Amino acid sequence: MTLDEILLEIWRQALVVGASEFEVDGRTLRVRATPKRRLKEVDFTFEGRSLRGIEQNPDTASRWAQMARKGAKIMQFTELPEQQSPANESAFRRGRFFANVADGKINRYRPALFETKKPSAKSRRRG
Repeated sequence: MTLDEILLEIWRQALVVGASEFEVDGRTLRVRATPKRRLKEVDFTFEGRSLRGIEQNPDTASRWAQMARKGAKIMQFTELPEQQSPANESAFRRGRFFANVADGKINRYRPALFETKKPSAKSRRRG
């Protein structure tokens, strides 16, 4: 599966279907609730990277939160730090998100995050 397919399936299972556990690309994923706001979140891996999808908090000032308050189902996606521990759990949540799925549509903030870098024409001429 592609990253986009995985993001859509996690969003669908967690926010649309309301599953507590589901399978994606041969792996069983669990949906849990954040301790404070009870937002749904799902941890998963892609290309060896640890990622997390978290339901949009409707109580923030962002345009995504405004959409969530109006009933849109939105999940934000971020990469977890390599050395995540309970001590730095909240620090990562303040980190940068690379995409979200809003009512079934993927929005990328940093599209190059998971793209394979191709050598430029200039670098191919060397050698």
